[in-house]
Amino acid sequence: MKSTAWSRASRLAKSSWIASGARRSCPQRQPSPSRLLRCQSTGKPPTNLQLEGKTFRTDSWTNVPNSVLPLLPRRLHLQPSHPISLTRELVESRFPSSTYTRYNNLSPVVTVAQNFDSLGFPSDHPGRNRSDTYYINKDTVLRTHTSAHEADIFRQNASPGYTISADVYRRDAIDRSHYPVFHQMEGARMWDRRQVWGRDIAKAVWKDLERMPKHNIEVDDPNPTVHPKRNPLQADHHSLEEVEAIAAHLKRSLEGVVVELFSKARRNIAAANALGSSPEEPLKIRWVEAYFPFTSPSWELEVFWQGDWLELLGCGVTKQHLLINAGVPDQLGWAFGVGLDRVAMLLFSIPDIRLLWSQDERFSSQFSTIDKITPFKAFSKHPACYKDVAFWLRSSSSSAGGGLKSSAQNFHENDVMEIVREIGGDLVEGVTLVDEFQHPVSRRKSMCYRINYQSFEKTLSNQEANELHEEVKAGLSKKLGVELR
Repeated sequence: MKSTAWSRASRLAKSSWIASGARRSCPQRQPSPSRLLRCQSTGKPPTNLQLEGKTFRTDSWTNVPNSVLPLLPRRLHLQPSHPISLTRELVESRFPSSTYTRYNNLSPVVTVAQNFDSLGFPSDHPGRNRSDTYYINKDTVLRTHTSAHEADIFRQNASPGYTISADVYRRDAIDRSHYPVFHQMEGARMWDRRQVWGRDIAKAVWKDLERMPKHNIEVDDPNPTVHPKRNPLQADHHSLEEVEAIAAHLKRSLEGVVVELFSKARRNIAAANALGSSPEEPLKIRWVEAYFPFTSPSWELEVFWQGDWLELLGCGVTKQHLLINAGVPDQLGWAFGVGLDRVAMLLFSIPDIRLLWSQDERFSSQFSTIDKITPFKAFSKHPACYKDVAFWLRSSSSSAGGGLKSSAQNFHENDVMEIVREIGGDLVEGVTLVDEFQHPVSRRKSMCYRINYQSFEKTLSNQEANELHEEVKAGLSKKLGVELR
């Protein structure tokens, strides 16, 4: 399921320190592997790409940058003691392997059919655009969500339930909560009409629910299970009794995840004297009606954490057409999806998503096991360096977005983000649109972006930031065809 559609992390406030030209001393910067790859990426893409042990022919759709390719083998969700891996383990612990098969090592290279067609994405859906998705070639992409594997797993029918955790890839903004690679986890639980007594799904589900552990946390769930307009029943496929039972099983299962994650985090953070509120303050959750394309009825689960309600995950009763298309029409059940990066950042108090990719021992040594969730302690704090770039868009063009020449008609902000990310890598903390206007006579459109250059490891001198910034401006001019101001 497309979990980033379920919960978007809030944009975090940026540092107010502004470098206005003052030089700062620092050691000579050594080019990182990603920077060396980026410097070699100025020409045409290679004819073939070697990914996951296979060779893929490139074509006019290819837009995977060299800054992303080295991240494919990292698999943070499988690295021992990494915050994302620990978060995955905590969630998995609530879904017993006797019922739920775990899929944690599926290849990120999938077909367009798997990523979009199998889920019913219309041909004109914006998610298919090269401005949003990394294409290896016309028929192959880096998965944009774990649901790319959903139809295949339903078709295999290996067990009543499953969980998937994986790295997923999208062209996106540059800020403290977004990265071109992030991690999702989804799960599903099905019941088969042919395998339950009297084809009575509701009775079978309630029986399974009776065996599940209970909790004593406060739950706010004021709405009916279904609503004809807000949260409709799939009346052609499900009875109200079946959905009432499935919804109860789903909510109990995911409430257990909240108990596992946040009760443990609360105890450890309180022990470290990092939580301002009393550790005895009861954990609270609430269910909110929602809309997702793959479930109905659907809900978001929110948790009250450190004084605020936070969207945690999305879920619902699986759309029956997905199961019919997968060849298991007699099955029905629920599914959920959650962003592991967001939850890990909340649990471990990690302020910037770039830190999750750090290979600095000062970061990795702070985390150990799921029994010890402690808040991240900053090991460095270096000042930001802000630089602005302004440009005119071309007045007309016949090209499309996704990294080609840009006019006001086809300009996409993600193209700017990709060029900045390809050049600056993790030395860029954020990119923000600060001004735009249209000339009253020529009707040409002008854009101005502010780029924050900031390293976790050292202070960047103004000269170093200027060198990067000049490369960014040259890249924007060359790749987007914009006129610098």
